[in-house]
Amino acid sequence: MITFRKSLIAAVFFITVFLLLRSTHSSSSPSTTPEFKYAPEKDTYSNAEVAEEHSSEQEDAVQQQQPLKPSPSAPLRDRLRYHFPYDLDNKFPAYIWQTWKYTPDSLWFGEQLRSAEATWTELHPGFVHQVVPDDTQRYLIKYLYSAIPDVFEAYNSLPLPVLKADFFRYLILLARGGIYSDIDTSALQPASDWLPSEYDLSTVGFVVGIEADPDRPDWHDWYSRRIQFCQWTIQSKPGHPILRDIVAYITEETLRMKKTGILKVGKMDKTIVEYTGPAAWTDAIFRYFNNPDYFNIEPGSTHNVTYEDFTNQKEWKKVGDVVVLPITSFSPGVMQMGAEDVDHPMAFVKHDFEGTWKTDPSL
Repeated sequence: MITFRKSLIAAVFFITVFLLLRSTHSSSSPSTTPEFKYAPEKDTYSNAEVAEEHSSEQEDAVQQQQPLKPSPSAPLRDRLRYHFPYDLDNKFPAYIWQTWKYTPDSLWFGEQLRSAEATWTELHPGFVHQVVPDDTQRYLIKYLYSAIPDVFEAYNSLPLPVLKADFFRYLILLARGGIYSDIDTSALQPASDWLPSEYDLSTVGFVVGIEADPDRPDWHDWYSRRIQFCQWTIQSKPGHPILRDIVAYITEETLRMKKTGILKVGKMDKTIVEYTGPAAWTDAIFRYFNNPDYFNIEPGSTHNVTYEDFTNQKEWKKVGDVVVLPITSFSPGVMQMGAEDVDHPMAFVKHDFEGTWKTDPSL
């Protein structure tokens, strides 16, 4: 006769055997490669490709490490890194940021801009689409960068609206991520179609297009850089090192000129293009591509990522966590430098080149 005690012992025996068999089966199954965890201070890319293998011990150490809050006197880049950390694994935030003097619900919002602005909402129904008016930008930056007052001081000290417009796009993407696009652009395809389906989005943190590829001897008479990256449309995850670098650069240059008394129209020692515009932007991207903190660059190596890596580009090119789009993607229809028309499959955003800042009476 089976007693209660014998039944209990038998049950414990069978449960123990089951757990042992399950444990043995699990340990003998092939292990999977852990997902890449981006850690700016630790990890680098190899040969401009995202690293694919990290030991679980290293990953756990990165996840458990809590950075100490830097002091107010710490280097600006350290404070930006702390307050706006970069996590490559996160999704691209569903934000679309634009700026203009007025919001679309204002009677003063130009009719010529309404159809272009509407394309962003129509093609991105799940996104938060925000047109930030001029009189709100200052308060938003003050709020977002309250812990880093020198950044707000720099923004507030800029003497021209165009400088603030340039700076704002970098600041909002660093803090919140998403898509920034000028008010005179039209979305031709949704952002979900900007990258090929085979790309793992957990390895992409930044999307930028080529603005100019002037393959001619006198290119410097027309453009500031041989390859120039587009700044009127940018997509990024928050905290990206490129944005951190350009924000730090503009902040430091602004406060330097302010201290020396030359932060005034006609007295600044930098042009708009070299200060906040496409030249400064292009330089920041190339600094990132050639930074040994993020890429495995052999000591003493003479190889750099240069314009030659992007000239005559026709499709996507992935460099680490950055995807560079060809000139057609954000400049279709310009009919030069190899750009195709707006009906091309690689045409994603149309820029009307209104140059609205040039007609601003405050300039």
